[in-house]
Amino acid sequence: MRTVIGALLLSSLVFAQQDIRTQTLANGMKVIVQEDHGIPNVAMYFFYRIGSRNEHPGATGVSHFFEHMMFNGAKKYGPKEFDRHMEMNGGNNNAYTTQNDTVYTDWFPSAALEMMFDMEADRIRDLSFDPKMIESERGVVYSERRTSVDNNNFGVLNELAVAAAFVAHPYHWPVVGWPSDIESWSMEDLKSHWSMGYAPNNCTLVIVGDVRWDNVLELSKKYLEPIPRREPPPPVRTKEPEQLGERRVTVSKTAQLPIQMVLYHVPATNSPDTPVLEVISTLLSFGQSSRLYKRLVDGQLAISAGGGVGDSLDPTLFRFTIQPRSGVDTASTEKALFEELARLGTEPVSDAELRKAKNQLLANFYRQLKTIEGRANLLGSYEVFHGDYAKLYSADKETEAVTAADIQRVARQYFSPKNRTVATLVPEKPEVKQ
Repeated sequence: MRTVIGALLLSSLVFAQQDIRTQTLANGMKVIVQEDHGIPNVAMYFFYRIGSRNEHPGATGVSHFFEHMMFNGAKKYGPKEFDRHMEMNGGNNNAYTTQNDTVYTDWFPSAALEMMFDMEADRIRDLSFDPKMIESERGVVYSERRTSVDNNNFGVLNELAVAAAFVAHPYHWPVVGWPSDIESWSMEDLKSHWSMGYAPNNCTLVIVGDVRWDNVLELSKKYLEPIPRREPPPPVRTKEPEQLGERRVTVSKTAQLPIQMVLYHVPATNSPDTPVLEVISTLLSFGQSSRLYKRLVDGQLAISAGGGVGDSLDPTLFRFTIQPRSGVDTASTEKALFEELARLGTEPVSDAELRKAKNQLLANFYRQLKTIEGRANLLGSYEVFHGDYAKLYSADKETEAVTAADIQRVARQYFSPKNRTVATLVPEKPEVKQ
């Protein structure tokens, strides 16, 4: 394993020494470019700093709504034309919305670079607000909510667990939005949110692949720089107050087995404790040799068990999910999880187990660096969540610096009973129709 990590580390260092060029356009959009001529393809990622944390009661879910609307036509390219032109030129795309950002991902042959600039500029500058298309997409989003939350046991439990864990901060509401808000967004709500969220000065563009810096800069100035800057989203001022005691949520729903989620408040991604939390997540949840797998799954208490934390601009949640086995009392699985978390705080992790966890984390990190889409995503994510893409270069060093004492300190600090929210889905039998 050490030999594999050494080889991957060498490839990472080569990446770190390559020339990444950046330019902030006159309208405030930052452009980050890495040339890679290994294959004739390009990864083009737009990171907009707009997510559900920038919404307000009555208009939740609008960030996710625009993830859909951005493919439904603008001034030059009409409804569905974005996908059609991209596929005709051998490309593909996707998008996702989180609590913190909305990201659009394009992959295409390098010959289509100018066309992609033209299409992206069209929808950033002149997105269509056709009422019929809005109502059609509203229905699509509502259907997605029913699939991912209302008719999904994990989804409904997660939504209520997060809402209980956050009482003040905008992370309280779901990314997909509350049902009544989806039904009632006004045209004013939509135009206001798009205007601030899709301001060019609220966006970072990352391009990795078979391009030339001079050409990218020329196309950026031609297609993107003329788009005027606008007022970005106002700062999120609300801070979540310290939790003063355990909270519990119970959901009664038709299901074959219970589901448990245990959530702990932890810092934002730019915290110095984040590398420690990532190592803890790996120790507990990565693979069949992880602590929770051995204790809960091999121990015949659960079908699955694991946990982790995602990127976040504000203090967030470390989330554990357990699916107990049939006939196993949820109190038993809870007890096992709490004992494993307590053990992290009281018993130093052995050198061998710590080395294994670091190797697993680093191997996954270096694998992402091997592809143009992996690098584009990492560069943009570090720019948004760490404040500077260049911090990507020291990520492996931060992982290596984590000690057994760090793990004990962080586990004791965050995995305390008063800092947790416990949510349980209790199966109920379906009603028998007479």
